[in-house]
Amino acid sequence: MKDLKDLLPVEAVRLDVGAADWRAAIAVAGRLMVETGVTTEEYTREMVANVEENGPYIVIAPGVAFAHSRPSPAVLTTGMSWVRLAEPVEFGHESNDPVTLVVALAAQDSAAHTSAMAALARLLGDPATAAALATAPTPEALHAVLAGERPESGPEAPEPPASAEPLASAGPSASAESSATAPSPGAPEPSSSPEPSPEPSPEPSPEPSAAEPRAASLHKILTVCGNGVGTSLFLKNTLEQVLDRWGWSRFVTVEATDTISAKGKASEAVALFTSREIARTLGDVGRPVKVVQDFTSTAEVDSVLRDTYDV
Repeated sequence: MKDLKDLLPVEAVRLDVGAADWRAAIAVAGRLMVETGVTTEEYTREMVANVEENGPYIVIAPGVAFAHSRPSPAVLTTGMSWVRLAEPVEFGHESNDPVTLVVALAAQDSAAHTSAMAALARLLGDPATAAALATAPTPEALHAVLAGERPESGPEAPEPPASAEPLASAGPSASAESSATAPSPGAPEPSSSPEPSPEPSPEPSPEPSAAEPRAASLHKILTVCGNGVGTSLFLKNTLEQVLDRWGWSRFVTVEATDTISAKGKASEAVALFTSREIARTLGDVGRPVKVVQDFTSTAEVDSVLRDTYDV
């Protein structure tokens, strides 16, 4: 499985590029992938069509657009490009416009680039690293940051809930109108604000027992985008970071998927996490659909997860 520096060579990086509008910005990113042998020109048209059909959901964080489309014959090999704009452009996103960075992805399938997406999500979610990427003077300097030569990490996300795990009864049988069942009774509830939770009881959390969730009762959360290979993977990785921090990864699985598949899989899930634009496309799927504005923000995803489990 290729990592980020393999999928995004220095030759696919352009800094301080002029673009008249969002279509021109995507066109620059697409041209870089053509020049590096990743795609044909048809894929650039497919990326533009994706936004025209599904809206600006690809603007995954303030100032950041993640241009992509479905795997197609126009994708010759999995790869990426990086375009930092000289002047910001509007994509039409309610909260994350204007865009100064366009990262483009062409994927042959949904598996080859998952580790690269995880790495990119962590890099863009770290304030110090994001600042270094925004000010890198050359493509070589930016590539060095992407390869791991980055500044000290920023502040940590909020502390996890004090309880150890969600109850099995909060599984897919939960109604669409309600939040999933909160963690085990008697555990102190975390604050709904971004302040850290109170310190837990000095007694260590018990290991899972027969009364705790079994593998068959694992909760599932779907992260959804238009194609299931780009922004949904970004959100999946950020959500998994939060679940790891909470210690809930044993009990909650996360699956990235597209809008069509999500409608069929919704009954298996506790909730669906997605953008506002894709939430409108999904409509009522019989499970709570939770909107996340910034797919790189562990703090926002932490808050949405707390709301999902009413903790």
